[in-house]
Amino acid sequence: MSRVAVIQLDSSDTEPAAERIERAARIVEALERVDVAVLPELWHVGAFDLGAAKAHSEPIDGPLVTRMRGAAKAAGIVLDMGSFAELEGSQRFNTRVVIDVDGEILATYRKQHLFGWEDGEPSVMTAGDSLVVLPTPLGATGLATCYDLRFPEMFRRLLDSGSETFLIASGWPALRIEHWAVLNRARAIEDQCWVVACNGAGTHNGVTLGGRSVVVDPRGTVVAEAGSDEEILFVDVDTAIVHEWRRAFPVLADRRL
Repeated sequence: MSRVAVIQLDSSDTEPAAERIERAARIVEALERVDVAVLPELWHVGAFDLGAAKAHSEPIDGPLVTRMRGAAKAAGIVLDMGSFAELEGSQRFNTRVVIDVDGEILATYRKQHLFGWEDGEPSVMTAGDSLVVLPTPLGATGLATCYDLRFPEMFRRLLDSGSETFLIASGWPALRIEHWAVLNRARAIEDQCWVVACNGAGTHNGVTLGGRSVVVDPRGTVVAEAGSDEEILFVDVDTAIVHEWRRAFPVLADRRL
């Protein structure tokens, strides 16, 4: 049994990015009796402010990741710091970083499915090309970011790579929040995995995020769900339930495609 903190951070553009980064780090540092914490997608600038993402992009050894590595080490937790705008050479990526209890980088994942078509993320970001499953206190953990949630074939591949838990960081808008609710439960049900999904809150660049971060068990039961404002969910995740349910209802053995 492992305890996860789902940090539904407000990314309203009334707060400067530098102040939000420091505030998020202090939230992480103050966590107690937590094994894993997760932050939303592009929380430092707001997922729908691509101009800010471009302006605040930085390399993985830059000050943002360095600060969050220090926060994870201070708290003694595994931190999925959500995603940030990574700069590598002339390219930018929407990159997740998972940090261990010693402040070392465990894994990175560059978002594969970029949202907004030619005028959205693809106009600023380059898509990643690798899936990531890594060991965490939540078991074998597959990473996905926001729009990835709409592509079940990606989650099947994460499942086939051994995933017991899907850890999702998102900046999902209020306009389509019911899709978010349904899709998170669907990914849990069809793959018989835990889903720990952290969405953002607040309004930036004229877009209001929907919140409603959620933890869903492998049977599709919503264990905890946030409201629409900034909030932290604390949830106990038991990966033994994954294997118990797969034995009791062995639907995955009947796959034909």
